[in-house]
Amino acid sequence: MCPRGRVPWWAVCRSIRTLHNFDPPATDEEVGAAALQYVRKVSGSARPSRANQDAFDRAVEAIARDTRTLVDALVTRAPPKNREVEAAKARVRAAARRR
Repeated sequence: MCPRGRVPWWAVCRSIRTLHNFDPPATDEEVGAAALQYVRKVSGSARPSRANQDAFDRAVEAIARDTRTLVDALVTRAPPKNREVEAAKARVRAAARRR
């Protein structure tokens, strides 16, 4: 765990998930969660001070908006991925890391 109760560095990066090419498409909640994790990582803070809260919130909103634009604009010939199958693969990878 990082100093002062911050999220561990390794947990932040792994919280950002691939959002492209899923059926059903990524929800606004998923896009927002990815934007929040990105801002947390870049800022080095899981919870900003009151003085920085407004800047933090604006950054999350801007990144979520741009992420949605990106994900919606991407094209692929690959078939859409299944969320349950991808989650199962992630659990296997996480279990392997713990060993």
